[in-house]
Amino acid sequence: MILVVLASGRGSRLGKITDNKPKCLIKIHKNRTLLDHLSEKFYLFKKIIIVTGYKSKILEKNLKKKNVIFIKNKNYMNTNMVESLMLCSNKIDEDIIITYSDILYDGLILKKISKMKGNILPVNKNWFISWKKRYQSLERIKRDAEDLIINKSKVISIGGKIKKKLPKYQYMGILKVEKKSFFKIYNYYNLLKNKKITMTNFIDLAIKNKQISLKFKIYDNYWYEIDNRNDLRLLFKETKKFF
Repeated sequence: MILVVLASGRGSRLGKITDNKPKCLIKIHKNRTLLDHLSEKFYLFKKIIIVTGYKSKILEKNLKKKNVIFIKNKNYMNTNMVESLMLCSNKIDEDIIITYSDILYDGLILKKISKMKGNILPVNKNWFISWKKRYQSLERIKRDAEDLIINKSKVISIGGKIKKKLPKYQYMGILKVEKKSFFKIYNYYNLLKNKKITMTNFIDLAIKNKQISLKFKIYDNYWYEIDNRNDLRLLFKETKKFF
């Protein structure tokens, strides 16, 4: 199993906090960074690939003692995470787990899905509790969260705007993909010729065009997104009960 960490972004909404370092190197608890928490589960994987971009040398220096393969998205300013993922294609020789680098979550999720067969999309059922603390109004929550439509055990649609009813679950920024499915969506991505497509929009298109079939797995483990300073303040407060 391969772990692919997508860490090329600027994190501009955090302002000066990320002036000199990537978002995943923000210290969140007792001088430990988001990446420190993730690296605790590196042992589960045969190969670790980290896709860098913004401040790549700092990230590489931080992990110089780890057995990590670095791939740089040189065009990170004009592309999205899907492009970063596809740059890994020549290193993919078995099933992979993809994770965003700017989220904090229970590492047990990685352990569980690494043992599962098929393409797996973990979803969080307690997401609304966190979103209520992040945003003060239902309208703000609807603008920030993404719709997720499921049927039985499969994902039908992901990434759309929430119109009326809130979804039961939210995508967590983690995805397990079988090797054969990765190369199928890799070829599909090249056909799209859209290097700015978002991850959820790409997954949605791939599902609807029968390029991938995704099973979802529901978790209630802790999970936090860090998009802005308010998210970071909430994270500092909330993580005290976990660490």
